[in-house]
Amino acid sequence: MAKLVYSMMTSLDSCTAATEGDLDWGAADDEEVHTFIGDTFRDLGTYLYGRRMYETMVFWETAHTDPDAPAHVVQYARDWQAAEKVVYSTTLEQVSSERTRIERTFDADAVRRLKDAADSDLSVEGPTLAAQAIAAGLVDEYHLFLTTSVVGGGTRFFPDGVRLDLDLVEQRAFASGLIYARYRTR
Repeated sequence: MAKLVYSMMTSLDSCTAATEGDLDWGAADDEEVHTFIGDTFRDLGTYLYGRRMYETMVFWETAHTDPDAPAHVVQYARDWQAAEKVVYSTTLEQVSSERTRIERTFDADAVRRLKDAADSDLSVEGPTLAAQAIAAGLVDEYHLFLTTSVVGGGTRFFPDGVRLDLDLVEQRAFASGLIYARYRTR
């Protein structure tokens, strides 16, 4: 059975998006961090997205065509393109990437069956969609990339009202000050 992982950049106060402004994390420009992210998630077979996260990530469908794109960006784009994508949206009419389908509602049982049948791990992307997967007990690992910012409020990485007991299985500090922490559910 494949694992379902949830990963995002977060502020030190656990926000994935700030009420005002962005997280100012700069990982797209940080080759060390970007390469680590690419290496860590290269073997994912399927990404589960909400509409907004999909609209952000679909950039990777054509990122490799930029003649000035560095090798680590091209590699990440190729890896992203190779994976299946499922977009959960009631409003999105069509997708603009290959290997992508739309589902109108998040169905925990369908995701459970997808995990059971998958040869490669899956990733749930974005805090709103992840909250549904967390509440359904579907998330097996949490990958947090902690920035050096405290933003004072915004969209939180973990949903309210859910108790989780986790084991720290990996950690790493980057030269930029970013901290990576991977946790597994008990």
